[in-house]
Amino acid sequence: MKRVASVPALAAALMVALAPASVFAWGGSGHRMIGVAAMKALPAELPGFLKTPQAIVDVGEFSREPDRIKRAGKAFDSDRDQGHFLDLDDNGAVLGGPKATALPPTRQDYEKALQAVGQNSWKAGYLPYSIIEDYQQLSQEFAYWKALKFAESNPAWAAHKPFFTADRIRREGQILIAVGYLSHFVGDGSQPLHVSVHFNGWGDYPNPNGYSASRTFHADFEGALVRQGVTQADVEKAMSPLNATAEPIDQRIGAYLAATGALVVPLYELDKAGGLKAGDPRGPAFATKQIAIGASELRDLIVMAWRGADKQSVGWRPIPLGDILSGKVDPYNAFYAID
Repeated sequence: MKRVASVPALAAALMVALAPASVFAWGGSGHRMIGVAAMKALPAELPGFLKTPQAIVDVGEFSREPDRIKRAGKAFDSDRDQGHFLDLDDNGAVLGGPKATALPPTRQDYEKALQAVGQNSWKAGYLPYSIIEDYQQLSQEFAYWKALKFAESNPAWAAHKPFFTADRIRREGQILIAVGYLSHFVGDGSQPLHVSVHFNGWGDYPNPNGYSASRTFHADFEGALVRQGVTQADVEKAMSPLNATAEPIDQRIGAYLAATGALVVPLYELDKAGGLKAGDPRGPAFATKQIAIGASELRDLIVMAWRGADKQSVGWRPIPLGDILSGKVDPYNAFYAID
């Protein structure tokens, strides 16, 4: 995450080197908790392969992967690091550009909107699009799974059952990875310091309330405090009931991030009051609530992706999923790529 103040290059490099954990929202422990809690809370309508003990463990581990693969290379990191955050200012806008609750429909449109106010997405971050893109991919993955599950059980298409079965098994592995990646970015979105210009201390902004300027504020909150004070059981207990609405995904994610952003000042107030000090229960309670919000949102998005899969088209050339599930079209050629 390349979000440092305007200081000499050497000082900036030293600052980053001294606080590497600041790029990881919730740290590995928090991200794992979100993935595990969401998977354990999936309703009965979701397929059984998602609910096995191994699947739950796997998603917990895949939830950490977008952080684990950082530092792969300059081109990789310079493009992807910004997908983990969104710099909202004190007015709930992205660096004076679009509001979190009124984001443009695509990253291209988002970039244009930021350029109009002299900013860009490499500085502002593009976390909402990381979430939306992974959600849309998961819905498409589910559409393929539904098609393959039906196809392998349809006697009329028995000649290609071995392929359908093997492809369905492969798809299940892909789905677990897709859920893990979605989990990661949804988790980033529940951490207030990942949706604020005040992401690691209050920074170079007016600070009449005397909020912390510590350059380890981010890491101290999401790392040690979570590891020492938040438990899986408490997160699961704090989750909200299922809320898998049919609202447009961009509106839902915009509202989700805006709600997290509204907690930045309360977090700094909590720190000022001593609530983030070791042994004070208020800090772990705050973190537990936010991690549970992330887990609840992930569970809801998984369900929404599952339900929305019925509207997708799959294969090449694309076939409406309904035409496969009705037995109207054998998808073998479209899935095996008989061009």
